[in-house]
This record gives sequence, structure tokens and C-alpha cells, in this order.
Amino acid sequence: MTLRAVVRGVGHYLPERIVPNAEFEDRIDTSDEWIRTRSGIERRHFAAEGETTSDLATHAARAALADAGMDATDIDAIVLATSTPDFTFPAVATIVQGNLGMTSGFGFDVQAVCAGFVFALANANAMIQTGQARRVLVIGSETFSRIMEWSDRSTCVLFGDGAGALVLEAQEGQGTNRDRGILSLDLHSDGRHRDILYVDGGVSSNQSTGVLRMQGKEVFRHAIEKLAQTAHTALDRAGLTPEDVTWIVPHQANLRIIKGTAQRMGVGMDRVVVTVQDHGNTSAASIPLALSVGKARGQIKEGDLIVTEAIGGGLAWGSVVLRW
Repeated sequence: MTLRAVVRGVGHYLPERIVPNAEFEDRIDTSDEWIRTRSGIERRHFAAEGETTSDLATHAARAALADAGMDATDIDAIVLATSTPDFTFPAVATIVQGNLGMTSGFGFDVQAVCAGFVFALANANAMIQTGQARRVLVIGSETFSRIMEWSDRSTCVLFGDGAGALVLEAQEGQGTNRDRGILSLDLHSDGRHRDILYVDGGVSSNQSTGVLRMQGKEVFRHAIEKLAQTAHTALDRAGLTPEDVTWIVPHQANLRIIKGTAQRMGVGMDRVVVTVQDHGNTSAASIPLALSVGKARGQIKEGDLIVTEAIGGGLAWGSVVLRW
């Protein structure tokens, strides 16, 4: 028998304010057509004044717990992926822990930018497999609207705010790739490319929050190659092929990247969950958001084989293969 980290519940939350592409036309030299053509994005959500990353995460966590039929007291640990924390410290995970009324267990944050949720899943999976925790709440939550350079039309139109969450539970499997739960992972980073996607502020460097800086063409070039490669590696480790995949649930950064990655994997777009048009790039929140929306749409069902993959600043990238 093999211990697996099985998805028991999923949920998401989006701020009330919806920002269509047309809203940017009065601010900067852009248009709805320009944004759609280059990114596939039509609208995104922005957090309200005073609405924090932990607020979004708490809403998503409650939705996931309700979907799992659990209370916060059933959870042993919270692993939360974000690049836009409420404070320098404490961790957003501990704020969510307090909001949920969870007085035992532990919580911590993971920072791998857009790949953060993949890295958070890897941490949660390791804790479950080693017996450190039985049930783990894994959250991705971001308020990227707070770190935009609003005069940079190449970046400010791409990002949005939101949160998504999964409840993982330890369950025994047969040790084959027919088991439910996380079957394999693949993680990477390469700090030589840190300057192509970063925020130009920080506590140690200049004591400021900073704004996002991105070399879009360079990020695009790395993304398609590295995402397809990591997905293939994770599938190989599980003894599976792209033909076995029910759904690719990718990081929702750019529709052209999503299509390019699917093409390199030999998977049709009819097997890809796409939400980027409605949410924009929500960084670490995009994969759990897409998983939750995919389930709500009736696309993702128990027994489906899912591949998630993401790349973000660092550069950091990776993938997870799991059976729903």
C-alpha cells in the first residue's frame, strides 16, 4: 500500500470588482483588441480597497472546506502560496489559520511566484507521505493589482486578483498510476534568469514594495519550452503519457503560452481547462482557481488524470500529475 495525497475538496474566490479590457483604454495606449490578441484576456478581478490577500485566501479556504464536508478543526496544516503577502511577516497562512478558527496544527507560506501553487502542492504531498500531516489545506492567493506599474501597458493589463484552495487528505492506494491523488511531481528553478521577471522592491534591497518588471518576449520563450518539458517529465515518472491525460490545467498566464504548451505536448485544446479570459494572470492562485472552476463547469470529475504546470519569476517552474 502507498500513501497518497488525495483531493477531497476545492474552492475559489474572486473579488467583486470586474475590470474589462476597455477600462484600460482611458489610462494607457491600449485597446481591448490589443489585449485579447496578445494574451487572450478579456477581463480580470481587482481586490477592493482594504481587501487583502488573506481575505481572498480565507474565502477560498472556506469554499474548499465546504466542498470537502470538513471544518477547519479537521485540518492539520495550511500551505499558502503567494508573492503578495499582507505583511512582510507573519505568514499569510497563519492569518488564514486565525480567520478560520483553527487553533491547532501549523501554517506557512511558499514563495515561487506563478509556480507557487505547484511548489505548495509538493510540500503538502511530502508532509502527507511522511506522516507529518493527514489533511492539508493548500491555497494560492494573490493581489497583484497592488504591485502593477500602471504606465506599462505590456504588463499592467495581464494580471488580476483571486484565490483558490484544495483540501488534500492522506488515503491508501495500491501504488500504481491508477491511484487517486498526487502521482508525481517535477520542480525546477534557475536564478540566472531572475532579471526577466521580478519586482523592483524589497525589505533588504530598498525598503519598498516595488512594482512588477517583465521582459515579456523572454518569459514567453522560456515558458513554452520549460512547461512542456516539465509536464513530460512528471508524466514519465508516473509511467504515463500525454494520451492518458484527461485535462491539462495550466498556469493561466497567456492564452498563446497555453496553446503553445498543449501543442508541444500533443494534447488538443479540448482537453485544456482555460480561464485566463475571465481572470487574467492571478499568479499562484491561477491553478487552484482553474481547478475549482473546471469542477464547477462539470469538466473535472473523479478519476480524471490531471496535469498542472506553471512557471514564474526566479525562474521557477514545475508540474504535478494527479488523479482527481
